[in-house]
Parts: sequence; structure tokens; C-alpha cells
Amino acid sequence: MEPLLQHLERFSEVLAVSRTTHVSTWDPVTVRRALQWARYLRHIHKRFGRHARISKALERRLQNQWKQQDDSGPAPAPGLANFQALGLCDQLLSLRLLANPALGDASFHYLLQQLFPGPGIPDAEEESLQGSLARLARRRAALHMLRFNAYGENPALQEDPLMKTQAELLLRRLQEVGEADAGGPGRLLSSLWERSPQNNFLKVVAAALLLPPSSPRHQEEELKLGSPKTPGEEGQQLLRWLLGKSDVMVAFCRSLPAGLLTLVAGRHPELSRVYLGLLTDWGRQLHYSLQKGLWIGTESQDVPWEELLSRFQSLCQAPPPLKDEVFTALKSCKAQDGDFEVPGLSIWTDLLLSLGSSA
Repeated sequence: MEPLLQHLERFSEVLAVSRTTHVSTWDPVTVRRALQWARYLRHIHKRFGRHARISKALERRLQNQWKQQDDSGPAPAPGLANFQALGLCDQLLSLRLLANPALGDASFHYLLQQLFPGPGIPDAEEESLQGSLARLARRRAALHMLRFNAYGENPALQEDPLMKTQAELLLRRLQEVGEADAGGPGRLLSSLWERSPQNNFLKVVAAALLLPPSSPRHQEEELKLGSPKTPGEEGQQLLRWLLGKSDVMVAFCRSLPAGLLTLVAGRHPELSRVYLGLLTDWGRQLHYSLQKGLWIGTESQDVPWEELLSRFQSLCQAPPPLKDEVFTALKSCKAQDGDFEVPGLSIWTDLLLSLGSSA
């Protein structure tokens, strides 16, 4: 029992340190060992949760540890406060480190890999951490919805609270590195694009671009704290980086679902214009096959007719002005292509006929 109690005391100190500047000395190996330690204590919680005598002894030691020396009562617990907290060790440690600007880039990237597991079959511990973070994210998202009630227009974020939490962490990190170095946000995003599973990273970028602006009260608090940044600037930095990286932008518009892209385009006019330009470029690469009776590409990477139509259909279901801009662009392309009305001669004619432009 005594060695286990010593483990609890030392990990409580680690958890407390995770909020301080001392984590600047932690490398990925240190972070991995700390997480392994946390998972061991979570295993202890699971194993002894039903043993009343052992769990009570552990809880007494935890409570006594944080007693103030002057007997003025229990001090705020910077580490483990009770036995139930043992079941949350890895969650608490991960989220505290992610929120700590003193954490080095290499260690921060390692933690992001826990949130962006990518394809493949993870090991049991990694899967458990991912699941626990997802549960914590769901609870956190529920609190956000109760507090702000501002996500009714965005079902994509409601359905995936973990993605929303990752987006919030990304914007927070952009703010932190931007305060230290004006070029930091761009380098961070480029590094994440190169190191993270790209499809999942693009979804997080989309979720970040869909986050609502800060509430007026939160904006006032930021100004009182003397923040040099205007509210929502991190989102604009993210948007500028995305628009400035043509390869990332192409992957963003090609990989993400049509409905999600329509939501982002409706929120950001600059992005909608680039997205619409890519769609028209993709359309010009198709030619009509008399044998098959449909529009096909010459290369395997060309966007199929069905996908092109689906993306235009989604955009045309958006409210004005986006819907009007899409129809205007399609009619302009049709006019430049000869303004044909017969199907099979111009892809723009066939798109407009399929979309029902007169509706």
C-alpha cells in the first residue's frame, strides 16, 4: 500500500507542475512517461474502485496531502483531489499540457498525435486515451451549448464535440504562438499539415472556421487584459494561411464533404470565391462522352461529374448571397462557352439544367 501511496503523491505533484512553466523542459519522452503513469493510476482506480477499504485509504492520503500547514483548512488541490480523480488522470494531464503555452513544440506535437490518431489500429492505451478525451469533449461541448446556445446553425459541430474541442485548442495555440512571434501561427499550421493526418486536420480547420465569434462579455474581458489581438483574429490568421497554401486549399475543397464546405463558404466570402473557382476549373477538365452519355475526365484524379454536381447542389441550397453567386458564375461560364441550350454541348448548360436554374 505504501508504494502506491507514494505513487499518488508524486503524480499529484506532476499534475500540479503541468500548469507551470517547468513543462518547458519536458521532451516527448517525458510526456509519454507521464501519460503512462497516468494510465497506470487509472488502472488502479478501475481495479480498486469497488474495494471500499483501499479506496478510502487512498482518498484520505490525497486529502491530507493538500492540507495547509497552518490548519486553516484544505488548500485548493492543484493535483489529484479525490479517489475518483484517478480515473481522469490522463485526461487532466493531457488537457492541462495542451493549454500550457510553456510546453515545447515537440511535446505539443506529440500530444496532438493523441488527439489526431489517424488511420490504422491504435494500441489499447492510445484508444483508451482517445475515448476518454472524446467523453470529456462531449461534456465540455454540452456546457458550451448551455452557456452560449449559439450552435443551432451548425449541426456539424454539434454532432462531433471532440472536433470542436480540437478546433478550440488549435485557435488557442495560434493565439499563444502569435503573441510570441508574428510568424509563429503560419509555421505551426504548416507543421501540423505536414505531421498530422491530413484529412482529420482539414476537418479541424473547417470546425475552427465555423466557431462563432466570442461573446461581447468575453471580448470585453480580453480588452481589459490588454490583449493586442482583436477578437476572432486567430480564425482570420487560419483563413489567410489556408488561402495562401494552394495545395492545402485544393485538398480542403476536394476532401471535405460538400455540406461542410457549404457552411464554411457561407461564413467566409473569400473562401467561397476560391472554392467556386476550383469547382469551375474542375468542370473545365471534363468532356462529354457520346458513348457513355455523360461527362468524364481524362485523368484518374479528375473530379467525377456526380461529385461536381453534388457540390454545386449543396452550394445552391445555401441562402443568398452565396446561392445567387453560384448561379451567376454558372450562367457566366455558360455564356462564355457558347450559351448552348442543348444538353451534352456545354457542361455549364448541363449543370444548370440539373440544378434547375429557373427555380
